[in-house]
Amino acid sequence: MKNLRPALLTATLLLAGCAGSGSQTDSASQSTWWNPVSWSWSSLSPTHWFGSSLKVTEQGVGGINGTTAMQKEALSKALNNNYTLRNGMRMENGSVLSFWQAVDDDKQIKLEISGQSTASRVEVMDKAIETDGGVKIGMRFSELYSKAYGACKNGSGSGGVSVECKAPDSQHISYVFTGEWHGPEGLMPADETLKNWTLSKIVWQR
Repeated sequence: MKNLRPALLTATLLLAGCAGSGSQTDSASQSTWWNPVSWSWSSLSPTHWFGSSLKVTEQGVGGINGTTAMQKEALSKALNNNYTLRNGMRMENGSVLSFWQAVDDDKQIKLEISGQSTASRVEVMDKAIETDGGVKIGMRFSELYSKAYGACKNGSGSGGVSVECKAPDSQHISYVFTGEWHGPEGLMPADETLKNWTLSKIVWQR
């Protein structure tokens, strides 16, 4: 038994010496692959797999703010590369407006970013994006407002009948609600009608 222990120790040392005697190239390759210090553990994070969640705040949407260049690379990075971006242009109030649409794998539009050289407006339609106060697409008007007066106006654009309401205590965020309305065009629906309308867009405006 006494002779067995030194023998085991000697064998262990010999094996360690053999493991370290390989070529320098092989050793470096193994170190890069297996060394837990040099390997990027961040790739195991769930946010790395699915993209970190985006929020709408007073400062902007995700990493998009008033200084973000209206360029594909800058916008994609600001949105954590979560979407495919496609560019477009349209006439608005007699001027040519450039915009980018962020679409998902099913080609559904989830955001629209507009502006000249930098982003000035972001419209959010993605249910996965909410405000830092927890407001998200699909919420009912009555969950956020008791009345439209003083907060809301008739919506604009080609999205059908809508009202746009300033978010409470915000200078840059507003909510667009849509629903059924059979009254005269241009007339604000009654609060009783609006209470069941749902939030279809969260808008950040510079």
